[in-house]
Amino acid sequence: MKSYGIRINDREDFQVEGKSGEFMVNGETFAPDIVMLREGCFHVLFRGRSYNVEVLANDPASRSGQLKVNGNLYAFSARDRFNDLLEKMGMAGAAAQKVNDLKAPMPGLVLRVLASPGQEVKKGDSLLVLEAMKMENIIKSPGDGTVQEISVKAGESVEKNEVLIRFIA
Repeated sequence: MKSYGIRINDREDFQVEGKSGEFMVNGETFAPDIVMLREGCFHVLFRGRSYNVEVLANDPASRSGQLKVNGNLYAFSARDRFNDLLEKMGMAGAAAQKVNDLKAPMPGLVLRVLASPGQEVKKGDSLLVLEAMKMENIIKSPGDGTVQEISVKAGESVEKNEVLIRFIA
């Protein structure tokens, strides 16, 4: 059975174990009824409550992404025993992948651009503010790098997966 440490919005931590649709969250059985509505969109029933879940971004290499659950945005990241082992050996960045582009996780309106070309950024630095569904979303750097080009300006509308920022390769 695989075991992961899951962090939600850089605040809440959960221990998740599971395989083949069977899950334990913090030692408690988690048995939701999940129906895929279309690619990346699901309807979940759990303990008599209904949830609409949309996968907005998913990066298997970094085990991170973003979900929208009933209109609320949640960023997640996962760690397993191999991440912990690499960290103990001083090789935590060895599995990191070079990021060349930052793409829009959802359609929306660019409210503010917080970065500039030539700026060095670290993973998690705020790069721009995107308004989607009347919510302001801070789009953060997916990795360390240097901004090469910003493809959008404040006031512009963007589509999902549109390139917002290019990094120096």
